[in-house]
Amino acid sequence: MHDHHQGHNHHGAHGHVHGGGNERAIGIAALLAGSFMLAEVAGGLLSGSLALLADAGHMLTDFASLVLAWLAFRLARRPADWKRTYGFYRFSVLAAFVNGLALFVIAGWICFEAYSRMREPVEVLGGLMFWVALGGLVINIAAFWVLSRAEGGNLNVRAAALTCVPQPCTSGVICLVRSPRSWLLS
Repeated sequence: MHDHHQGHNHHGAHGHVHGGGNERAIGIAALLAGSFMLAEVAGGLLSGSLALLADAGHMLTDFASLVLAWLAFRLARRPADWKRTYGFYRFSVLAAFVNGLALFVIAGWICFEAYSRMREPVEVLGGLMFWVALGGLVINIAAFWVLSRAEGGNLNVRAAALTCVPQPCTSGVICLVRSPRSWLLS
């Protein structure tokens, strides 16, 4: 088996750092998702849109996944020791478990809120909802673009890029359901 660290200088003549571009791409995507998640929460609360709040909940889990993947890159650099013979690689498995639990909690809240709104409908400001959803579409396409340009072959980066695929679909559906044409005519 090849010992990767023996005779391998990451800062000298060899000239590269493994995973540095991946870590950077994950970090940028996390910043995009986290910042726009806050915009979706504000837009959802101001417009009364459960669709935006639900999408913000989904973006929260995406943001958490991206942050945990970023932390996993950073922790994976640490060497194994006598307590952690696999190093810190288990961190990403635990992160995925926590993310999965969060998805269930958020989905439960969305179902409860949707049921409540069916019993007592809430007025939704369609114009604001449309523009926030359109912004979400742009942000998610940008995050996917950043992640798809990262160094190939890393499972965390590929998984993160795939989580960006449904998001533009969600934002696109919100835009179509409440397009400016429909709220201008109503």
